[in-house]
Amino acid sequence: MDWIYEFLSQNLATIYVLVLATFLGFELISKVPTVLHTPLMSGANAISGVVIIGAILLIRQSSSDDYLALSLGFVGIILGMINVVGGHAVTNRMLEMFKKKK
Repeated sequence: MDWIYEFLSQNLATIYVLVLATFLGFELISKVPTVLHTPLMSGANAISGVVIIGAILLIRQSSSDDYLALSLGFVGIILGMINVVGGHAVTNRMLEMFKKKK
């Protein structure tokens, strides 16, 4: 139980940023009209690239016995790649709708 308090006290600024980013993202997405969700999702795919790079940096900087950091980095890479690949497929499908039929 002490390691939880120690982790929270050492990473308090990071936790504040995470909570603020979560609240801001939820408020921003809930205010966007449904017509703009698909173009916004395409833009969010680029942000997933930043998540993937951050996860790779996390894995590179963590020691080999820090299983929490390694697991979080692995999950970050997997979720980021799912978002990038799925968003790319949906964006291509959306762009196909705007092409003229021959």
